[in-house]
Amino acid sequence: MPRTGNKQKKPGSRNAVTANRSIAAASRSAGREAEAVPEGWKATVHEYVKLYNQAEIDRYSPALSEVVKDRDHLSRLGHRLERMREAELMRGVIPSKSETSAGLLHISESSSGSEVSVMLELHIIRTMEQHGRSYMEERCERERLWLAAENRSYRIARIEPLVLERRPRYGMQQQLGMLYTSDDHSEENYNTASIPFINVDMIPNFKQQRQGVRYRRDLAAAYADRWWNEANPAYENFDVNCTNYVSQCLFAGQAPMNYTGKRAAGWWYRGRSGGREQWSYSWAVSNALQLHLSAARRDGLRATVVDSPEQLALGDVIVYDWGGDGRYQHSTVVTAFDSSGMPLVNANTVASRHRYWDYRDSYAWTEQTRYRFFHIADEL
Repeated sequence: MPRTGNKQKKPGSRNAVTANRSIAAASRSAGREAEAVPEGWKATVHEYVKLYNQAEIDRYSPALSEVVKDRDHLSRLGHRLERMREAELMRGVIPSKSETSAGLLHISESSSGSEVSVMLELHIIRTMEQHGRSYMEERCERERLWLAAENRSYRIARIEPLVLERRPRYGMQQQLGMLYTSDDHSEENYNTASIPFINVDMIPNFKQQRQGVRYRRDLAAAYADRWWNEANPAYENFDVNCTNYVSQCLFAGQAPMNYTGKRAAGWWYRGRSGGREQWSYSWAVSNALQLHLSAARRDGLRATVVDSPEQLALGDVIVYDWGGDGRYQHSTVVTAFDSSGMPLVNANTVASRHRYWDYRDSYAWTEQTRYRFFHIADEL
């Protein structure tokens, strides 16, 4: 697994780039023969990771053209870096250090060896300086790279970033989210009474009709930081896991489940039984969660929609509508704040820790992006 680290230098100086682990280490984990020093296409991927890390701190993409021939991707990356640079200037933030590691998740080579495709997972850790204080943000992204032999070396002919924040949990997620509200009872009744569940690990002496459970924001944020980049084996792990992860965080904060036994009602999770999914849409689908949080209710998990991110607290929720059409596709939970009091969030699928809330650093972001800010009630 290659790892590169850059520190911000004074203007005119050259950033130091060191590779602490070679691409050969990652190929060993993929079941390939490993060399002590990267060679062939592995050397090109290793160089790409170093240049990618350099771009993360310089906010400048042209250096990647040394190994990347995909003009469309260079343009796409350039626009993203420009957005990030402008946003950080407005916030008074300077990225002082960047470290990027990469793992090879899948490798496919042609019989001649002249063409190679790889699935790459990039883990980026950046140190951000703001008004005399610093914080670290992390995110994990995946890209498909296609490499072609060229004059005894390889060049990257095409790059396809996997924009997982845009992918719905279900193929019909958008339609499902618009077809029901939290009070809809149109789905099959599983002959199970509506029973409130609480996180019994947190409240061992909980009695079933207890009222006024306090939402533990600290526990929600601590859970989010514990499981941001790996799956909790106590739950199903979805290919698109963002809302499942946020729901787990809310539950860890002692938010009580509203178990109805109906997919389209309540907010609940029981796992999988006999191949059957036993959880509500609101537990696993972003648009459904925002509909559930938007609905008025007197008890259980509920929230207030606020106008700005400054009004949020630890353990609150932000949902994202990339197309501006009122259908929300991504969910995050607030886990920290920058020195200006703006939320930093955690997410899953594209695993992120203490990432700035507006997601302008994501390929999913568009000029039409809309947000909804939910302040979870203190008493549930």
